Amino acid sequence: VQLQASGGGLVQAGGSLRLSCAASGRIRAIDGMAWYRQAPGKQRELVAAISSGGSANYADSVKGRFNISRDSAKNTVNLQMNSLKPEDTAVYYCNIDGLHITTMRLSTFDAWGQGTEVTVSS
Repeated sequence: VQLQASGGGLVQAGGSLRLSCAASGRIRAIDGMAWYRQAPGKQRELVAAISSGGSANYADSVKGRFNISRDSAKNTVNLQMNSLKPEDTAVYYCNIDGLHITTMRLSTFDAWGQGTEVTVSS
């Protein structure tokens, strides 16, 4: 399973960006989908996650500003980021887990995207 993330870039404080992450491969089912971020010199942290049933959770720092959504038909997870702040500057990674078809059987997978950089200027 491979993940392809897109949508990062440079934006001024108060602006918006939309990140997308598409999974490809012999996917049978997707369970959880999430976005993490890692700022320079800091540990990777969970930003938002969405379950297979559509329940979403957010880090306190982004509540009310970010919205995670999923398109199960397209194996895609999106992160709409509004009212961006300089402290949102980081590399954002998508993470998806589920079931895929390997040789003769189903197996679980836990895949990461390559990271997309978000820079918010003050």
